This record gives sequence, structure tokens and C-alpha cells, in this order.
Amino acid sequence: MTTTDPTIVSHSSAPRVAFPPAFHWGTATAAYQIEGAADDGRTPSIWDVFSHTPGKVVNGDTGDIAVDHYHRFREDVRMMADLGLTSYRFSLSWSRIQPTGRGPAVERGLDFYRALVDALLEHGISPVATLYHWDLPQELEQAGGWPVRETAYRFAEYAAHAARALGDRVPVWTTLNEPWCSAFLGYGSGVHAPGRTDPADALKAAHHLNLGHGLAVGALREILPASAQLAVSLNLHMVRPLTDSAEDLEAARRIEAVGNRIWTGPMFNGGYPADLKADTASFVDWDELVRPGDEAEIGRPIDLLGLNYYNPTIVSAPQKDSEAPEPARNDGHGNSPYSPWPGSEDVVFHLANEDVTAMNWSIDASGLSDSLIGMHHDFGLPLMVTENGAAFEDVVGPDGTVDDPERIRYVRLHLAAVADAIAAGADVRGYYLWSLMDNFEWAYGYSKRFGIVHVDFETQRRTPKSSAHWYTEVIRRGGLD
Repeated sequence: MTTTDPTIVSHSSAPRVAFPPAFHWGTATAAYQIEGAADDGRTPSIWDVFSHTPGKVVNGDTGDIAVDHYHRFREDVRMMADLGLTSYRFSLSWSRIQPTGRGPAVERGLDFYRALVDALLEHGISPVATLYHWDLPQELEQAGGWPVRETAYRFAEYAAHAARALGDRVPVWTTLNEPWCSAFLGYGSGVHAPGRTDPADALKAAHHLNLGHGLAVGALREILPASAQLAVSLNLHMVRPLTDSAEDLEAARRIEAVGNRIWTGPMFNGGYPADLKADTASFVDWDELVRPGDEAEIGRPIDLLGLNYYNPTIVSAPQKDSEAPEPARNDGHGNSPYSPWPGSEDVVFHLANEDVTAMNWSIDASGLSDSLIGMHHDFGLPLMVTENGAAFEDVVGPDGTVDDPERIRYVRLHLAAVADAIAAGADVRGYYLWSLMDNFEWAYGYSKRFGIVHVDFETQRRTPKSSAHWYTEVIRRGGLD
């Protein structure tokens, strides 16, 4: 591991790898995954409809109750404080604040988030609010959803409602969480809500998510205090070719274009890259889709860039042997006969190694340090790791405790990778472990557990796992021991 002298301390009780004094130690969650209270003041989102559609979610699970955070948030905030968290990243439910996706906000929904933020501040925990974590109001989906341009303008209107209600107490605002998933899993492969499978719609959704981000940044700047920091959280794929052959390098370029530069191009580099447009020209007319001024709107300056990282993306060119069976698409994004990679459907994905989590995602922390260093070099923005964590087959012991050494190992490796990036010059301001507690894991329902706090879904009892106690010690020390 790359280190510099200040990160190495000889005294045995001090941390070996220290992080900056103001570093944010947090966890992250999403509204639909934890809140529940689906019929308490909000209208259905696309995830309500999707999860209630037979065959879409493992075991027919829904987020109707989830982990009942809506009613138990004070207990949960006290638990965060007991764990020593200094920051908490959560998302707002659009349909709880603006039930139809249009018009005035509902005070009842805003009051819930006011109370949550006040509780966080009372316990010395800095709130980070994400405006959109995949739960589009169903009425907007019925009007066309993200493939329709109007949705971007409705998103900016919703952002303004949230900012007026919470702007005096929330210091960091994230516009979108993983827009790649919203566009390409929601409208391309169909494994996420709303479950549509049209590559043209997926690309249109990507542009309108970008546009919504830019419009929301503009709306937030007009309302929030000058001290507020604006961000976006991207799951940029750490794309690596399987070999250094020209064919595999071309496969990596194609995936990197539709996986990463479709966002970073207009957000930070002035516009959509020409090679992306060429790769996807058979699906959309980019000159018609992108109107004059759109790319400038999308490129409004932000203050922080969030990275969600779980594993690298290893790709190769299509197999040339026509007799070979079609390989499984090990892209980590669910099973579907429809590809979430328009224009690159024949690219082959591989596991980085056989050291995998319960999601069958390879454990390779080098991708995190490489991503952070690359982002620092390419964009020059302060960075945050806004999601990183792992699902494992947790077992409750006879005494009610949950020992999860695999998760401790995973997080330790990835925190060391963050330290490597900081030592290499990257300005990384915080780390948000996914997730605070076990919850509704999207299309996997309650079958996958990412939390450092175990939840008994029958009783809603919370039990911190050994990883939670370990993370508390990391926070107390300010680094790895």
C-alpha cells in the first residue's frame, strides 16, 4: 500500500493509516429501502408498482414496511450516535414530498424530513440529503417517465421544494444517486423499476437525468445558502480489459463510454463524447435529443463528486467461435435477456476474481483507489465515497449476536484503498458505508443483507453486527489500526 510519512505512526495505540481530521465517517441508506409507511401520506412510486408486480422481486417482497424507519427514525438516529457516526447520507422520497410529482409540496412529508434532520443535528451527525434514489412518482412514469423531457423540469421543481424546507439545516445536497442504474436498469434491461426494456428509452432517460441534474443544481443555487455544497453520486465503472488485445481494449472503450462518459462528458467536459454518439446512433438521434443549451445546463459547476464503488468491471470482445455457448453476463447488474449496454450488447463481462460477496461481486479494492485517483486527475473536484459495502450470508448466533468478519475484511480493504488515494493526492472528504442496516435490496428483496446493523424483519429489532463495532473503533481512532 502506498503511504506517506504522516500516515505511519509507530506508537502501538495510534492508527497506522490516519485520515484527515475533518473526514466524514458515515453510512448511507435510501428512502424506499428503509422508510416503509407506503400509505402514510405518500403516493406510489415506480418501485411500489414494480415490487407489487408478480415475478419482479425475489419472494414477492415489497418496501411497504421495509425496516419501518419512518416510525423508528429517532431510535435509528440514537443508534447512529452510539456507533459514533459523524455523518449520515439518506434520500428523500419524491412522492412523500410532492405526491403527484407536480405542484405544491405536502407539509406532512416535509415534516418527517425536518424531524429526521433535527434529530441528526441534535446528535452531532451531519446530514447529507440525496434528492433522487430511484423512486420516481408513478404519475410521472405514467406520463412517460425519464425518457420524457418534462420529467427533468419536474425534478428541478421538486428540488426547490426540498431546498426551501431543509436548506437551513442540510449542508450537503446530492442531486442523483447512480443515474446509470435509473436509466439502463430501469429502461434498458428492466431489472429495476419501472421495468421497461427499450434501449432508445434508456438513452433518452440518461439525457433527461443529466438535464434534471443540471436544472436542479440551478434551482438549488437560487435557494440554498452560499455555504451549501452540491454533489452528484455516480457509480462510475472501473472498466478494465481482460487482455491488452486491440479487441478487448475496444470493448473497454465502448463500456466506459456508455457506463461513465455519458455522465461525465456533459457534467464536466462540455458535452457528450463523439464515440458514445457513434456507438448508439442506431437507437437515438443525438442532435434531436440534445437541444441547444442542454449541455451547458448539465455542466453547471458542483462542489463535490460522489463515487459509489463495489467492484471493478472486466470486459472482453465477443467470442469469435460461433459454436461456443453464450457466456453469462457477469456485469453485476442482474439477469435479463435485455442488455443494459445499448450499442455494446455483445461485450463479454468477467469476474475480476473468485473472491466474491453474496451478490457474486468480486472483491477488488484496487478499483476504488484507481477510480478515486483517476477522478481527482480528470475532474479536480473534492471527492466522497458515497457508497461502498458488501452483502454476506450473515448468521445470528445463539446469543443473538451477528459476527461478520467477511464484511470487516471487505471494509478494511476498501478503507485502505481510500487511504492510498489520499496519499496519492486525491482530495477525499468522506466515506459512507453501505449500508447502515439490512433493508429492502431492490429486486433481491430481503434476501441480501448489506447492513452493519442486523434487522429482524419480523420484529424490526436492530442488532449491531461485529462490523458495526469495528467501524465504531475506526471512527474513534480516525483511521485503521
